[in-house]
Amino acid sequence: MSHSAKHSAYETLITQRHGQVLEIRFNRPHRLNAVVEALYTELLDALAVASSDVDIRAVILTGEGRAFCVGADMKEHGSAKRSLFQRRQYLQLGNDVCEVILRLNKPVIAAVNGYALGAGAEMAVSCDFILMAEDAQIGFPETSIGTCVGGGVSKLLPELVGLAQARRLLFTGRRIDGEEAASIGLATSSWTADSLLDEARALAGQLAKQAPVSIAMLKRLVNQGSDTHLESQLQQELDAVFTCSTTEDWQEGVDAFAEKRAPLFKGK
Repeated sequence: MSHSAKHSAYETLITQRHGQVLEIRFNRPHRLNAVVEALYTELLDALAVASSDVDIRAVILTGEGRAFCVGADMKEHGSAKRSLFQRRQYLQLGNDVCEVILRLNKPVIAAVNGYALGAGAEMAVSCDFILMAEDAQIGFPETSIGTCVGGGVSKLLPELVGLAQARRLLFTGRRIDGEEAASIGLATSSWTADSLLDEARALAGQLAKQAPVSIAMLKRLVNQGSDTHLESQLQQELDAVFTCSTTEDWQEGVDAFAEKRAPLFKGK
């Protein structure tokens, strides 16, 4: 199911399989991967494939060319004759994409290779890991164009970087590079532009070796933790541990440990 650039099933994305990792690349480089409606709908389709395919264990999101994604395509929006309701539906799509990334039962890595602005930054913040090129820039320019962040950023960003840094980034709209993003905890790590994709693939490969049911359970628990009372979280952890113990993978983990070998997990 590997698509090359020439035979991609999508118009605005290139998808490629590397073993158990699905790489999804935004493919509108002539517009710095600015978002049009088709990009959101195709991304939702690609993420649905990732969710249902047991052989896909991790997802990488990145951009073709010199940007990750610079947000909404203003040129296209300016010329579009949309009703207010259609405009709302488009905004809903943006939120849906971020929510799907956040709730996906597999880890998602953003490999931010260049500008990640507006909707691009929103999608990155929804991911489990943000790896950035040192000279890439991430920013939330909404206040400078009279709009507001979406995609859960007003909740997720303060959880990542703390309130003071989140206010600074969101209120001023200033962009920061990969190194600064890593230093404040927005990015997991920053790398030279040349090594970024290799590092993202190495991390994805590492994640792909972990027990998929464990990862799925943990992702949900970690993402809801700040909202859930301790009593409820403890109960849900207990249920998760018990569920994991009913899987073949749990037995494989125990056996592999006893036999001093690497486990081979099947996701069941």
